[in-house]
Parts: sequence; C-alpha cells; structure tokens
Amino acid sequence: MLKRLNQAMEHIERHLDQPIDVAELARIAATSEYHLRRMFSALAGMPLSEYIRRRRLTLAGAEVLAARETLLEIAVRYGYGSGEAFARAFRAMHGVGPGEARRTGATLSSQPRMAFRLIVEGSSSMRHRIENKPDFAVVGLKARVPLVHAGPNQAIMDFVRGIGPRTLERLEKLSDQEPHGIVAVCDDLDPSRAEGTELDYYHGVVTSAAAPEGTTALAVPAGAWAVFTTSGPAPQAIQNLWRDVYTQWFPSNPYRGRPGPEILRTRLSPDRTEADAELWLPVEQVSG
Repeated sequence: MLKRLNQAMEHIERHLDQPIDVAELARIAATSEYHLRRMFSALAGMPLSEYIRRRRLTLAGAEVLAARETLLEIAVRYGYGSGEAFARAFRAMHGVGPGEARRTGATLSSQPRMAFRLIVEGSSSMRHRIENKPDFAVVGLKARVPLVHAGPNQAIMDFVRGIGPRTLERLEKLSDQEPHGIVAVCDDLDPSRAEGTELDYYHGVVTSAAAPEGTTALAVPAGAWAVFTTSGPAPQAIQNLWRDVYTQWFPSNPYRGRPGPEILRTRLSPDRTEADAELWLPVEQVSG
C-alpha cells in the first residue's frame, strides 16, 4: 500500500503545474478515492488538497523570486484564475504578497515533498477484529460542528455538556447491540477533510429501535467494520489509537476504509485520567 501511495506522490510532483485528478491518484494508489483522502490525512496530518496547494505555492514562491516570468504567468501555471486569487493564497502561506516578495527578496515558507514509510517496531500488537453487521441506526442528538485535527473540539464539548443526564439515561436504554452504551459518531465529513470544514456529530446509541421524539436517527447500511480497542491514559491512548490504525493497521492489512460513520465508545475512570476505548470504522476487503 505504501509503495503505491508513494507512486501517487510522485504523480503529484510531476503534475503540479497541471490539474490533478484525485480519482487518478486513487487509481495509482490502488485504492478508492475515499480511502486515499482519509489515509493521506491521517498519515500526513493535513488534507490531500492542502498538501497539493502548499506544494504548488512552494514552487511558485521560487519562481516569483527568480523573476523570469510575470506574476500573472506564474499564477496561471499553478491554477489560479487571477492575480488577485494568487496573491491571496501566496500571502496566506508565505506571509507576504508575491509582488513584495519579488521586490524585497523575502524569506518564504516551504512545504517539503512527502514520502511515506512504515516503521515496524514489533513491541506491541493492535487489538482488533472484523465485524459484519446488518443495518442499524444511530439514535441520539445531532449537531453540525467544525472538524478539528488536533486538540479538543470545543463545539463538540459544548454540545455534549448541554445534554441533560435524563436524556442520556433515556437514550442508553435504547442500546441493544454493539457497541453498547453511549457512543460518539462522526458522519458526512467533507471529502477534503480540511480543518474547519463541517461534519455531523451524533451523541447517542447504536440500536434497532425507532427514534423517540426529540432525537435524530442516522440509518447505517449493512457492512463490515474494523473494531479496535485500547486502554491507557486519557486522551493520549485514544489519539494514539487513531494514529496507529492509519499508520500501521491499514498499510499492513487487506482492507480499506469505505464511506460511513466513524463510531467511538469511550469509558473513563472515575478520576477521568484513564480510558477504555473501542473504535469502529467501516471497511471493505481489498480484492486481489
């Protein structure tokens, strides 16, 4: 998987001055477009679209300083329809406009080329299983929140704090299948997975029961799920689990992610310093 992913990275480098089709990158990486975007975001720490944008602006910055072409010619080469749009993007990355950078020879930012390697430590094994579930529903309360890649998601925290204990008790009684109890569910993420884009967050239960008045139901079709478990200090154990799933498990197993909600069940110790967590991700087996 990582070999094919690196071939896709080479394709990006050869076509930075041309339109880049993510579907073509997925074909080179021998996976789905959905899984490629999710995998790249987890491995690189930024969305694929952001990496491509930053690589283009890195090369554009060098050409601006070289002063062999007009700023508009450089802008058009790297996909900007106007000098104004190029100037805004250039300033957002480099902290200075292209005209000023050319006049002053300013120091610019740089996005290095990325390549991926699998580091096998062998010191621990991931606890996981594959579950084939019939269709079910996530029933609970829903909010539209921004995506936050690192650190706490304040919007989710505020939303959960606003749910009364009696509502949670009523919901928990509906839980009739794994993962049992109250779960956190993320769905309908933007394909770019860019910081600040929005997603649907559900705080509820997995159930076959109908949604009571005042709650929302998310219908989930039948399919395979990879289930990962971990225990340890909170929140580090959960953050490390997400990292290990995409840096170790997916590259080493014949599965890829498929569209669907991501489900996390967490149980905290009384002092909230330790966590037992179970992460459910929708997957499909890679043929061949």
